[in-house]
Amino acid sequence: MGLTRLISAAEALPGRSTPMPVPARHEVSGNPLQPPWPEGLAEAVFGMGCFWGAERRFWQQPGVWTTAVGYAGGFTPNPTYAEVCTGLTGHSEVVRVVFDPAVIGYSDLLRVFFESHDPTQGMRQGNDTGSQYRSVIHATTPEHLEQARAAAAAYTAALRAAGHGVITTEIIEAPAFWYAEPDHQQYLDKHPAGYCGLRGTGVRCVL
Repeated sequence: MGLTRLISAAEALPGRSTPMPVPARHEVSGNPLQPPWPEGLAEAVFGMGCFWGAERRFWQQPGVWTTAVGYAGGFTPNPTYAEVCTGLTGHSEVVRVVFDPAVIGYSDLLRVFFESHDPTQGMRQGNDTGSQYRSVIHATTPEHLEQARAAAAAYTAALRAAGHGVITTEIIEAPAFWYAEPDHQQYLDKHPAGYCGLRGTGVRCVL
């Protein structure tokens, strides 16, 4: 269990300059996990608890070209999974989603994001407790940032009407994305019976 608060830069683990090795191809789509992306594709980054189940939810969407899991939003460069789990990197577990806007829009991805987890839980998601499991949207364009904020406002109203709490999702401009270890990439394709803690609220997100 990691820390249930955000740390300062002074508290953060130092990390390392050596990048994490990244598999050449996605286990499901066969497409690359690293840029450059083909022309016309767009990028989104979401954190919604444990990244294993979150990544699978997105790669299952028509129009998603590739996905990768990693760490973002903190201070430690090239962190390890063990380091992130301490809470002393400041990072959350996130999924990078590369998609074709002609097939699936950013608003569609936001709907998947909000309906697939409980965005009111603060520094946890279900039984997974720690700042690394916080709900986050890292917007890669000003337009995405505006859409994400509007979607959060709309979904807040829907959740309140259904008796739920206030959304705690952190919505910011996308910081650096650090790839997770190779075994974590498409984990639930490699381990179909592996842990998936995704639990939505049952409230529809109408955008």
